[in-house]
Amino acid sequence: MSAYELYPLFNAAVMPAWLLLALLPHHKLTQTVVHAIWIPLLLGVSYIYMLFFAGEAVEGGSFSSLEGVMILFQSPTAMLGGWIHYLAFDLFIGAWIVRDAKRQGINHWFTLPILFATLMAGPGGLLLYLLLRLALKRTLTLAEAA
Repeated sequence: MSAYELYPLFNAAVMPAWLLLALLPHHKLTQTVVHAIWIPLLLGVSYIYMLFFAGEAVEGGSFSSLEGVMILFQSPTAMLGGWIHYLAFDLFIGAWIVRDAKRQGINHWFTLPILFATLMAGPGGLLLYLLLRLALKRTLTLAEAA
C-alpha cells in the first residue's frame, strides 16, 4: 500500500483509543487498549519503518537542519512517518492527561475539551491541561507518585 492509502488507515486506527479516553476513561477496556504498550508499539514500529525503510532516500534529507528536514519530508513515506509520530505522541499525552486528572481528582468532564484539543493540536492540549491543573490544584509539580 502507498503512503497515501495508509494515511487514512493510521488516522482511523487511533480513533477508537481516543473515544475510549473520552467516553470510558477508567474502564478496564481502556486500560487494556490505551494504557497498555500495544498501540505505542504498533505506531513506533510503523514510524521507524516508514521513516527509515519504506521510502526512497531523498538526497539532502536529514534531521541536522530545518532545510534537511524539509527535504526529507518531501518523501510521502517519510511524511507519513512524521504523521505517525504526531499520532503516537498526541495519544500518549491524551492517555497521560486522563491518568493524571484521575490522580489529581480533576473531574473528567473538564478534560473532555482538552482531550479534543490534544487530538487536534497535541502541545496546545497539553498546555491547556497544565493550565487547568495549575488553576485547580495550585501545583507546579508533575510528579506521578505522592
